[in-house]
Amino acid sequence: MENNKNQWLEIGTIVSARGLKGELKVLSSTDFPERFEIPGKRWLQPPHDPYPQAIELISGKSVAGKNIYIVRLEGIENRNQAETLRGYKLLIMDQELPELEEEEYHVSQLINVQVYHHKTGELLGTVIDLFTTGHDLLEIQLINNSEREAKKTKERKVLIPFVYEIVPVVDLENNRIEINPPKGLLSLGDS
Repeated sequence: MENNKNQWLEIGTIVSARGLKGELKVLSSTDFPERFEIPGKRWLQPPHDPYPQAIELISGKSVAGKNIYIVRLEGIENRNQAETLRGYKLLIMDQELPELEEEEYHVSQLINVQVYHHKTGELLGTVIDLFTTGHDLLEIQLINNSEREAKKTKERKVLIPFVYEIVPVVDLENNRIEINPPKGLLSLGDS
């Protein structure tokens, strides 16, 4: 099978072993609990390795009040085996993505989309992540628009609430998001 970055969708990261019987704690990066609760084929991707390996999810359950799932994977029978998987990514294939409603997006669709100022058309940066913290937040890597900014050694990132009032345009076909940032938001962290 050809390994294509767009072929895979990360659903979580194994953060530790749990107990003595090979259970794993997985930090979820998906809004779909069935990806951990319904048995079936998943893929494990070791850190620093672009080639995921198929593995069978036997069972999974959520930890109340946390973004953690306890899962069992085929062939992982004890704590020592489970410990070797710390830092591995748990993946699904992107054709397994569920259908979304209008104006709903998969995180993978938003990453690397260019961000423009809605009123001026100025390129501001690129989406590098999305955080779900009660309200979704787009993490944007800002570009340097002036000599003063270009001399800064620190990369500038901002979190933008992913709500219609601030993000009125999401045009994935043209790799474009437009924002109306509240005054001062883009200059946070400037000295």
